[in-house]
Amino acid sequence: MNAGPLTNAGPFPDRRERFVRPLLIAFLVACAVDLVGVLTDTGAAHLVAKPLLMPLLAGYAAARRGPRLLIAALLCGWLGDVFLLADADAAFLVGMGGFAAGHLCYLGLFGRARGPLLPALLYAAVLAVFIALLWDGLPAGLRLPLTGYSLLLTAMACRSGVLGRYAATGGALFLLSDALIATGIADRPQPPAPDFWVMLTYVAAQLLLTLGVLAPGAKGAGVVSGAYRERSTSI
Repeated sequence: MNAGPLTNAGPFPDRRERFVRPLLIAFLVACAVDLVGVLTDTGAAHLVAKPLLMPLLAGYAAARRGPRLLIAALLCGWLGDVFLLADADAAFLVGMGGFAAGHLCYLGLFGRARGPLLPALLYAAVLAVFIALLWDGLPAGLRLPLTGYSLLLTAMACRSGVLGRYAATGGALFLLSDALIATGIADRPQPPAPDFWVMLTYVAAQLLLTLGVLAPGAKGAGVVSGAYRERSTSI
């Protein structure tokens, strides 16, 4: 008797599914601990919670059978998180390189589908104005690396819209988070408790990008969602 192919939709469910909710809850708890730690200037809480954020979110993505590029993007973010904990220029550059690698992973996920022209023009204008306003305040050794990184980040944020509103919002928040970091480096005016807003926008960005990539209706040419894979293997 032919029982048909063994798939996640069959009688043997993927065991990873049991970890989906616990990993998401653990990520949200780690976010809360980190944000409270930053807001109250409790360094120990930030040092413990921040390195847990992206591994937990990557585990959640893996449990939902997310694409490898998504998991790689989140782990690159973890690399950036860890190195940015150190107060040194070399560590900052390594951390920025980690985030840059993550943006490349996201761009791979978004594929080559064309997005609307207006958002691209708006992002380009914002980038040009922002760099012009910060340029004189940036350390000379960081001007070119930060400009190159900003171009890559803006491209990621602009392209994120091809996967829908969640991803588009995540891309915009990522840009905002890093803009707050850059204004601090350039000694420009910042909102009260800037580190809190940096982390809040950052974790929200990574979560929304993850949800956008995992959404069943994600249409980026580089994305094959877990739900789609499950259906296709059962045909």
